[in-house]
Amino acid sequence: MGFKFCSLFSGSSGNSSYIGTDQAHILVDAGLTGKAVEAALKKLDIGASVLQGILITHEHDDHIRGAGVLSRRYNIPIYANQGTWEAMESKIGKISINNIRVFDTDRDFYINDINVHPFGIPHDAAAPVGFCFFNRGKKISIATDLGHTNSKIINTVMDSDLVVLEANHDPEMLKGGSYPYHLKRRIMGRKGHLSNEDAGLALTKIMNGKLIRVLLAHLSAKNNIPQLAYQTVVQMLAAQGIVNGRDIVVDMTYRDRIGNFYHIG
Repeated sequence: MGFKFCSLFSGSSGNSSYIGTDQAHILVDAGLTGKAVEAALKKLDIGASVLQGILITHEHDDHIRGAGVLSRRYNIPIYANQGTWEAMESKIGKISINNIRVFDTDRDFYINDINVHPFGIPHDAAAPVGFCFFNRGKKISIATDLGHTNSKIINTVMDSDLVVLEANHDPEMLKGGSYPYHLKRRIMGRKGHLSNEDAGLALTKIMNGKLIRVLLAHLSAKNNIPQLAYQTVVQMLAAQGIVNGRDIVVDMTYRDRIGNFYHIG
């Protein structure tokens, strides 16, 4: 009963998360090869053939790489808004007309017993979104690939039982790193990626609700270190009197392996 959640992969090399109930099985993004996504699901004893939808946040390759293959192989619907469909259609190959599902940002829809709420986010893509998922009074939110947060995003993900939140980079590592200037500027821009400090600040605001768990996601391989992201966020929360392990549980996602499997309900 209730929700099941697992991050399959998270990072610039590829992103995909599994969300399920007894009646519904969903992927959010499929940013590695179809074979890699299948192998990750198999570790959870879930066959790709049971998936009832692949939800796409935006059209960048690290979020869509395996979506077309999986849809064709297992007859899985792909859900995206109109702007994302237009931007990714040529990248993912031919999709059966029956499996092209277009949603409107900020308008709820259902996949079996999961209520899905897509919400707009600031990122350098055609029409990027995050997602909130609802089932039996429980809520999971995913907010990655966003250059900044605002009151609308904070209020949308507030009162989640679990939030997947981007902690992409450490600003000093990024500034001193090998990336060209234009890429550094993009990452740090208003439509780029959240830093560790940005994530910590956002969480202090989200914690005005009932948030229990947060997973730090989409860490840069070159401009971040998992322990640094974790410590930065935990320390920022502690400075506001929010104690990890008492008031909230902070956990990590991984670029090359599945994360912890959560049962929420």
